[in-house]
Amino acid sequence: MDNRPIGVFDSGVGGLTAYKELEALLPNEDIIYFGDTGRLPYGSKSRETIIDYAQQDIKFLLSHDVKFILAACGTVSSTLPQKVADALPVQYSGVVGPAVQTACALTLCGRIGVIGTNLTIRTNAYGKAIRAIKADAHVFGNACPLFVPLVENGQFSPKDPIVRLVAETYLQPLRREGIDTLILGCTHYPLLYDVINEVLDYQVTLIDPGREAAKSVQSFLTVNGLLSERQQEGRREFYVTDSAEDFCSVAKIFLQQDVSGSVKKISLS
Repeated sequence: MDNRPIGVFDSGVGGLTAYKELEALLPNEDIIYFGDTGRLPYGSKSRETIIDYAQQDIKFLLSHDVKFILAACGTVSSTLPQKVADALPVQYSGVVGPAVQTACALTLCGRIGVIGTNLTIRTNAYGKAIRAIKADAHVFGNACPLFVPLVENGQFSPKDPIVRLVAETYLQPLRREGIDTLILGCTHYPLLYDVINEVLDYQVTLIDPGREAAKSVQSFLTVNGLLSERQQEGRREFYVTDSAEDFCSVAKIFLQQDVSGSVKKISLS
C-alpha cells in the first residue's frame, strides 16, 4: 500500500475533468492538482516551450512526493518526449495512450476522428499512436480552438445557439468522413459531450481521454499494490500560478462544487 498522493497537472482548468474522474474512481486517495494558469494556454505555444513548462510542472508535483503523475492536458500529452517520461522517478501517464487504446478497441470501421487544440492536431500524436496499434486505421483530425473559451465561460449547453453553431462548424467535416469513433482530445471537451453527441446524431462513440486516463491510473495502482490503505476520503489540494479566485470560479463549472478553501497560488520560480 502507498499513501502518497496522486499528482495531476494541466495548463489550467481543463484537467479538472480528469481529476473529477479520478476522484470518483479513487475516493480514498489524496490528489494534488496543479494548474499552470499563469501561462495558459499551452496549445498555442511552441513545442520547446511546452516541454519546458511541463518539466517545471512535473518538478513541482515531485516536490510533493507524489506516487503517480498524470498529465491531464492533451497538448502536453501530445508533446512531452517519451524519454523524458521514462526518466521520471515515478510512473507517468498522459491522456493520449489510454484514449487511443479505447478508441482502437471500440471502432468498428477503423475511421477515427480526433478533435483538440491546434498543436495537438498539428503534432498528429493521436494519429501516430492509433496507427501503432491499428495500422489500417483512418484518422481524421480537426482543431477546435473556440471550444475552450466557450467552456470556461460556462457555455456548453446544447440549447445555446452559439455553442451549437461552433460545434456544427467543427464537426461536420468529420461527419462527412464517416467516422464511427471520436476522441475528445482536449480535457475541456467532455463538458461539450451532449452537444457533440447531438451534432453527430448519436451515431459516433465519444472517447473521453480524462476518463480513460483515470481508469488507467486506477489499474496501475491496483496491479502494483500502490493504492492507499486509508478508509476515509482522501485530501484534495489545488495549486495555481495565477488568481486562485478566478480558478475557483471556473472550477465550480467543471466540478459542480466550491473548492475555494483548498486552492493556493504559488510561483514556480
